[in-house]
Amino acid sequence: MLDGHLLLGWLSFTVIVYFFNLPGPTTAYFGLTGNEPLSILPLSSQPEENVGRAHYKLCDRLKLEKKQRRMCRRDPGVAETLMEAISMSALECQYQFRFERWNCSLEGRYRANILKRGFKETAFLYAVSSAGLTHAMAKACSAGRMERCTCDEAPDLENRKAWQWGGCGDNLKYSNKFVKDFLGKRSNKDLRARVDMHNTNVGMKVIKAGVETTCKCHGVSGSCTVQTCWRQLSPFHEIGKQLKQRYETSLKVGSSTNEATGEGEISQARPQQQQPPPGPSNDPIPRTMDLLHIEDSPSFCRASKYSPGTSARKCYKDKNCDAICCGRGHNTQSRVVTRPCQCQVRWCCYVECKQCTQREEVYTCKG
Repeated sequence: MLDGHLLLGWLSFTVIVYFFNLPGPTTAYFGLTGNEPLSILPLSSQPEENVGRAHYKLCDRLKLEKKQRRMCRRDPGVAETLMEAISMSALECQYQFRFERWNCSLEGRYRANILKRGFKETAFLYAVSSAGLTHAMAKACSAGRMERCTCDEAPDLENRKAWQWGGCGDNLKYSNKFVKDFLGKRSNKDLRARVDMHNTNVGMKVIKAGVETTCKCHGVSGSCTVQTCWRQLSPFHEIGKQLKQRYETSLKVGSSTNEATGEGEISQARPQQQQPPPGPSNDPIPRTMDLLHIEDSPSFCRASKYSPGTSARKCYKDKNCDAICCGRGHNTQSRVVTRPCQCQVRWCCYVECKQCTQREEVYTCKG
């Protein structure tokens, strides 16, 4: 799996990948769960003579493991799709947590230290990373950017006599197969490894659950005698929203031993004062779509190895200042800003705006 990256610029912007070198297990990870030193990868166009093998160099710079590098090199579209997936995941993480104490701080040691622990935030990073890769790969297939996959194949749909397969569906079948092969299997003997894998699978399952069938009518005067239908993935913002909801309801788990097999099993953690009932364990098995975490998260109020804290963080007075500032209060600063206003479309073809000046107040947390 990917040894590590972080944030890549979107589309034509500069692509930035953060890598961190973490001690511990040698299992590789992908996207926001990687671990290599900082590296910057500009998306500059390659000379014509090098274009055929340009993706080889990009795959090498992504610091993939041997199997992953082979998968990356065999299709010129894979490297770009990997970068797009990392970018999507990072931007969505930061968007979903923009009003929280932990605002998905992905810089340097913060992310690296969170990945060493089993927090709810760690669970979200694993889920959003696998979801980003699954989504990006399925979209790349339908967009024609891949050599080894194209549009989705027609599934078994109801009322097939009235529906004719058409359009270009997102190829989730190929994407799931690629992602599972790319991420590989990890040891299931260690509780942390099993929880990480579970959260990775949740990200993929949320993508699958969001597939919708889109249809377009054909016929005289819109009579819809035939429908052309294809499958589409939900927008990634919707995926991020669902994963954020699962983050909010994440289950804390511990490990128990199955006496029949002698192997550890994941079970929902009990409060310390609550004693287990006599007889066989009846701990509920966590629901398939729940995110799981092992330990409680820090408050993220003060600067630590997990986050820069919330001192000087911008907040919104009637929305989140009390929660973000952790009871320390906030500063209020008044400033004058100039913004475009009263914009009109002119023929042809530009937008004309006036410049309006207004005073606004900015709120930041006290230190």
